[in-house]
Amino acid sequence: MTTSLSASTLLAVPLAPLVGSLVAGILGTTFGGNVIGRKASHTATILGVFVAMVLSFLTLKDVMQGARFNATIYEWMVIGGLKMEIGFLVDGLTAMMMVVVTFVSLMVHLYTIGYMEEDEGYNRFFAYISLFTFSMLMLVMSNNLLQLFFGWEAVGLVSYLLIGFWFNKPTAIFANMKAFLVNRVGDFGFILGIGLIVAYTGTLNYAEVFAKAPELGKLGFPGTEWLLITVICICLFIGAMGKSAQFPLHVWLPDSMEGPTPISALIHAATMVTAGIFMVSRMSPLFELSDTALSFIMVIGAITALFMGFLGIIQNDIKRVVAYSTLSQLGYMTVALGASAYSVAVFHLMTHAFFKALLFLGAGSVIMGMHHNQDIRWMGGVRKYMPITWITSLLGSLALIGTPLFSGFYSKDSIIEAVHFSHLPGSGFAYFAVMAGVFVTAFYSFRMYFLVFHGAERYDQNPDAHHGHDEHHHDDHGHHGDAKPHESPWVVWVPLVLLAIPSVLIGFFTIEPMVIGKFFADAITVNAQAHPALAEFAEEFHGPLSMALHAFSTAPLYLALAGVALSYYMYMVNPALPAAIKRSVMPVYNLLENKYYLDWINENILAKAARGLGTGLWKGGDQGLIETGVVNASWKIVGAVSAVVRKVQSGYIYHYAMAMILGVFVLMTYFVWLAK
Repeated sequence: MTTSLSASTLLAVPLAPLVGSLVAGILGTTFGGNVIGRKASHTATILGVFVAMVLSFLTLKDVMQGARFNATIYEWMVIGGLKMEIGFLVDGLTAMMMVVVTFVSLMVHLYTIGYMEEDEGYNRFFAYISLFTFSMLMLVMSNNLLQLFFGWEAVGLVSYLLIGFWFNKPTAIFANMKAFLVNRVGDFGFILGIGLIVAYTGTLNYAEVFAKAPELGKLGFPGTEWLLITVICICLFIGAMGKSAQFPLHVWLPDSMEGPTPISALIHAATMVTAGIFMVSRMSPLFELSDTALSFIMVIGAITALFMGFLGIIQNDIKRVVAYSTLSQLGYMTVALGASAYSVAVFHLMTHAFFKALLFLGAGSVIMGMHHNQDIRWMGGVRKYMPITWITSLLGSLALIGTPLFSGFYSKDSIIEAVHFSHLPGSGFAYFAVMAGVFVTAFYSFRMYFLVFHGAERYDQNPDAHHGHDEHHHDDHGHHGDAKPHESPWVVWVPLVLLAIPSVLIGFFTIEPMVIGKFFADAITVNAQAHPALAEFAEEFHGPLSMALHAFSTAPLYLALAGVALSYYMYMVNPALPAAIKRSVMPVYNLLENKYYLDWINENILAKAARGLGTGLWKGGDQGLIETGVVNASWKIVGAVSAVVRKVQSGYIYHYAMAMILGVFVLMTYFVWLAK
């Protein structure tokens, strides 16, 4: 049995994509003189990610045999007793994340060859996505909070670069700035949480922090009745709310669809947005000490799961439908975290990564085949023109809605069961939300599926057909107007097929070791007495096949079937019904169309309040108090005193002698007065 892992091998995992990124980003762009061409650039980056993936699979194999690694790779600096290090912690949780990140990244790299074929920024794009892979690997492999924060901010930076990849497109620039600013709000809470941990434990190392967790759990937060651990956990979770797009910090993710489709799959479905889920799971020894924080997490997740699903119902842009689906599924994962079912949350993280990356890449394939039309109202009948994209998208949709035996079924139903067994405040609402979300997810998923792949062909009716509705209006691969749809090239559909395989099968084979077994035993901590939801679910589990068969006697399956049936009736049988419903509930539609007016509130209330506060601090604090009251006043006082003092510094000895005589006279007078 393997008992150790090689530090050099682990170091090669993040460095291989970094080297590929540097080769493409320097030698393949004008920055380095365009020394290499497109083929060399994509070869270097794909090779780097492929090496990382192979090493990640080998690491997973060793971890399954009992190998573990937790050590410092490089000591950066020591401040007092605080060590700042680069180090790796590799256990079941890390190994699983390494495999997911590298596999999905490799699929996206291959897909990009076809999707970005004629884009001028081809080499730059490969450099960015490879750099993102490096950043995400550093995040998930970290053994300390400093490196975690480095990876956290690095993936945010690369996300900013990729969302605004088409920097001549105003909507893309607005979207990447919005993502950057909203994530800074979450990161402010995150860094406060890290600061509190360091202040009270004196360390950044995970193992040392967790060892002191029981002591933290007994301390109160100064000046309040709150427990310190509750404040720490809520601050950390605010960071997760930004990165994993939880209500109300979710507003950046739908707009991020302005970036190229491959990054929607890599960053906004499979990897970056799951960083918050990973972080909370990694910090489970802390979160288990605060029921208040867990209830807060569960309620926020439930709101996101249900209400973001509602928004998916009215979307017409194929990528935005999938984006709101991502928000909803992130809400499911967050609900599982709140129920202390961390292993279920990361299990859904894994299965979701495969089928959601598949759906995003499938959407991109449809966009290519439809000559960059993204509006599902002007599609229809695409199935016969794009058979591979059709079948893989169908498999992804079936996984998403929780069809028995598909991967999404096992993870999604596990979340529902875990929430059902939870006894924390808010669990009742959370259970209602995840159950209702099953119907909503099935409805909007198959609304999109039916409108795209079935029914009458409507692409020749698109009013924007000649003007470009697309993300890529400058590049439509040589096709224009009302041409027939066509299947995408093999570099596009091969990743779809490879992602479809785990989307169907991986849940069946991994639910037992990951959720019921000990795969995460030393990575995730659960207080089974205080939070028995996962333990009770484990008692009810009798194998993956039995679970699938049992689904036929439970409500979620029939809620999903009802959602599929209703979408089929409304969009295939009676297509006039949606318009009639829209007219009858116009206020509700307007509410959804305006995304609950959260963007309006952010722009017109919060942004103006923040601007007013900033202006007040600038004029009142900086200009008024500091500049006028401190800086200017100080030199004026010094100048006035100097002017007076200067007059008594004449340089004449008789002036100083007179001053001394007067001083002696005053002192003598004073002492005589005291003597009386």
